[in-house]
Amino acid sequence: MIKRPVAPAVARRDFIRLAGATAAGFLALGATSDRIRIVASITSLSLDDELTRRSMTESATTRLGGLIAGLRQRGWVEGVNFHFELRSSFGGPDKMKAAVAELIDLRPDVILTGSTVETAAIIAATKTIPIVFATSNDPVGNGFVQSLAHPGGNVTGFTSSTPEMGGKWLQLIKEAVPDIQRVGVLFNPASTPRAGRYYLDSLEQEAASSGVAVVQAPISTPAEIDGAIGRFAESPKAAMISLVDSFLVVNRQAITATAAKYRVPMIYPFHYFIDAGGLMSYGPTLEVRSADYVDLILRGTKAGDLPVQSPRKYELLINRTVADSLGLKIPFTLLARADEIRE
Repeated sequence: MIKRPVAPAVARRDFIRLAGATAAGFLALGATSDRIRIVASITSLSLDDELTRRSMTESATTRLGGLIAGLRQRGWVEGVNFHFELRSSFGGPDKMKAAVAELIDLRPDVILTGSTVETAAIIAATKTIPIVFATSNDPVGNGFVQSLAHPGGNVTGFTSSTPEMGGKWLQLIKEAVPDIQRVGVLFNPASTPRAGRYYLDSLEQEAASSGVAVVQAPISTPAEIDGAIGRFAESPKAAMISLVDSFLVVNRQAITATAAKYRVPMIYPFHYFIDAGGLMSYGPTLEVRSADYVDLILRGTKAGDLPVQSPRKYELLINRTVADSLGLKIPFTLLARADEIRE
């Protein structure tokens, strides 16, 4: 027997409120009423994680909330003509395997994935159920799609960065901390694109031209965070870069706290880290566009016929209070370019 729902009761009520409408309403919006569709999603975060709870209660400002709100605008009302199913892969390989199996057993009409790791696991489990990845950094290199313009198969979605981001992160952190002689690169080889090489090539190229030494800091367990960051508190002067990595997002609180503990300046790829007390971030502006593709697929469009889309805008966030605590005076030229300055 299929177990439903998994999401916390309060969050699910908020989701239904967010979707809110009547059967007459969805018919007026043009959605088909022949049967209840199933939209499924998998996340690497725990269902108790703050980001997961926020996604379940906010609208256009979060990925899942924006999806539900966007589907409602297109005539799909949760609990009326479709059901939303969320599973978490948090907890290790066995949990991942179980979460994937549960979603496949639901026989959903479309599956929305949140990270490269989850996307790979779902693709390995089905070649027929349509898959939309909300974020993927190297979908061609990972074998998810044949090309960005013509994905083919049962998969499409949205990329969240490019290989050149590695060099850009180094430029920004060096501008914030001009006297660094080395930069540590934090990542988990198992969950970052191409085991880190996707970004390291451009990062190392930029480092060579700016006279900064690149020191890789790979980790695979939360217990390794302290040691990986702590060694950059010693001379010569260093800063750090966090790569795009679902493992690091899950452990963002521990990472930002450890960076503060050792007074190590670090730049991150997502605003989630700034929310957790990080110094600065540079990455794609959150645009919840997955509802467009999920709607088209529910109406019969093949996932492989929909081109993979890239970010349309990037944003720079700086926390000046954190900078002050680290004894940094962020140059005005950098502050002037920030999309948001937090105090």
